[in-house]
Amino acid sequence: MSAHDFLVELGTEELPPKALKSLGEAFLAGVEKGLKAAGLSYQSARYYAAPRRLAVLVETLASQQPDRTVNLDGPPVQAAFDKDGNPTQAALGFAKKCGVELSQIDQSGPKLKFSQSIAGQKTVSLLPDIVSAALNDLPIPKRMRWGAGKTEFVRPSQWLVMLFGQHVVDCEILAQKAGRMSRGHRFHANFEVAIESPASYSHDLRGAFVVADFAKRREQIAARVAELAKAENGTAIVPPALLDEVTALVEWPVPLVCSFEERFLEVPQEALITTMQDNQKYFCLLDGNGKLLPRFITVANIESKDPAQIVSGNEKVVRPRLTDAEFFFKQDKRQPLEQRNERLANVVFQAQLGSVFNKAERVSALASFIAARIGGDATRAARAGILAKCDLASEMVGEFPEMQGIAGYYYAKHDGEPEDVAQALNEQYMPRGAGAELPQTLTGAAVAVADKLDTLVGIFGIGMLPTGSKDPYALRRAALGVLRILIEKQLDLDLSEAIAFAIGQYADKVKADGLAAQVQDFIFDRLRARYEDEGVDVAVYQAVRALNPTAPLDFDQRVQAVQAFRARSEAEALAAANKRVSNLLGKFDGQIPASVDNTLLEAGAEQTLAAAVAAAEQAVAPLAAARRYREALEQLASLREPVDAFFEAVLVNAEDAAVRANRYALLAKLRGLFLGVADISLLG
Repeated sequence: MSAHDFLVELGTEELPPKALKSLGEAFLAGVEKGLKAAGLSYQSARYYAAPRRLAVLVETLASQQPDRTVNLDGPPVQAAFDKDGNPTQAALGFAKKCGVELSQIDQSGPKLKFSQSIAGQKTVSLLPDIVSAALNDLPIPKRMRWGAGKTEFVRPSQWLVMLFGQHVVDCEILAQKAGRMSRGHRFHANFEVAIESPASYSHDLRGAFVVADFAKRREQIAARVAELAKAENGTAIVPPALLDEVTALVEWPVPLVCSFEERFLEVPQEALITTMQDNQKYFCLLDGNGKLLPRFITVANIESKDPAQIVSGNEKVVRPRLTDAEFFFKQDKRQPLEQRNERLANVVFQAQLGSVFNKAERVSALASFIAARIGGDATRAARAGILAKCDLASEMVGEFPEMQGIAGYYYAKHDGEPEDVAQALNEQYMPRGAGAELPQTLTGAAVAVADKLDTLVGIFGIGMLPTGSKDPYALRRAALGVLRILIEKQLDLDLSEAIAFAIGQYADKVKADGLAAQVQDFIFDRLRARYEDEGVDVAVYQAVRALNPTAPLDFDQRVQAVQAFRARSEAEALAAANKRVSNLLGKFDGQIPASVDNTLLEAGAEQTLAAAVAAAEQAVAPLAAARRYREALEQLASLREPVDAFFEAVLVNAEDAAVRANRYALLAKLRGLFLGVADISLLG
């Protein structure tokens, strides 16, 4: 069977830059899906995407579907005909489904059968529908119409290229008649470009100043930006999303270095970077110390004979943006940061929970409480808490919402606040996402945990629990943030105490009954997914959760110890023994003695186990108290042999009631040793 390359290119008005890459990928996926559904084999496929075009190139596509045979089973013969041999509705319905007369149905077996050989269709006849379906399935939230027609697409279509081998596929899609004529660069080559063959597509367009390959264009921009930045003794900030967007804005990328006045560097560099990246799509440059240079790189879409004109134009455009940031910064510094709480007293945090200033007061008190327990400075944490939300009322954050916390840091420094207090105003929002940076200061950690706990307690306290994918107050993220800060920074905080304090802050604004347990369970439930991601078995998490430790750091230390213990050869047998002991203790009728009476122990395995348990108590108790859980479990691993021997030789439910109770007391001691770390019985 012969095969040819296939190319489809849809030309449009400028496509939305933030969606271009995903549109190209989806177009490719749709075409491949259609080819596979049609049973058409091919060697490889790739997409092209530029501001005014989406294209897919399929290499070595079979020119025809393979022939295939369809075999269909129908109803049993007995159900297909009545006593008189007349066909029933079941038989007639099956024939209709097969598209033939009943006489053409095979009636020789126990069931009606129909077999049909279907000749494969020519690929060229299938391609229009495959391409149309792929375009219809593109992830386009809102389609538009143009002209007098009813055709809809993300942008008005302008031309269509469809080639199978050297030949044009005769069809019309999105109001465009297929041909081989594409179009060149809007300014450098504003004319039609003949595509000789699918394989020559990229080359033909490059000759018309169009780099059609999204990945190559992206790579070209990144390399040139890095080269220009190095020439300026700096490094470029190149966020992947910004690089994708810039790549989607140009067909013929020409990066150029521009500059701005050094006086703007007095403004927080985060604000300058934000406005240059978000509004102008520029790449900012940093020096070796991470400080912003008065330079930026723009990516032009033309190869200008006088690039200085483009540079000058971009410098004129960015100047008002930077001037605005400078103005906001200077205006904000005229007023002490703390005075902005007056405005926040009139800004609602949540209708039932009071104002943003009310929240700041609660965070201040809770941060002080937390700082005192994690080795921080309670006074500074309280100060940071009361200033935490002030920058929300600043002109800078009003214009650049991304600056919340960052602006607060600069204004606190300007007001002469201690360094850790200033840093805490930014660190309160950390971590800002999965795997993101954590607070560096204890003051910042205290405020960050306090802010998140206050939100959790308040929102849970008025019954606005997250459901499914709906979590408007980002409570899951807040819980994960609390856990990450306390575990990864090794901060020992009892959450039950902190939550109780937070509830007390709200007084009668929240329903306190059962609230502490609800919030605590919600937070610790987040650990399950965290440990699964780290490769920790869910049974290990459950073994620790059964004990309900209230400090996340303590919880994590137990989990790590149990995970290590589980790899030991003794673990499986001891887990099974613990499970057996747990079941026995649960069935004991009466009061289990608090201690073991050695006079009631029989010689042999029972005395050996009692001696081993007593020795383990002496060794393990101080280890568990010091949270050296891994060492504690290593000690307990030595109990495997005496435990196995005990269950092999000793009848726990002895006839003598005193002996029986004493044996249960021994098992309770054994169980208690393991419960000092985790419920090992759940590992079985």
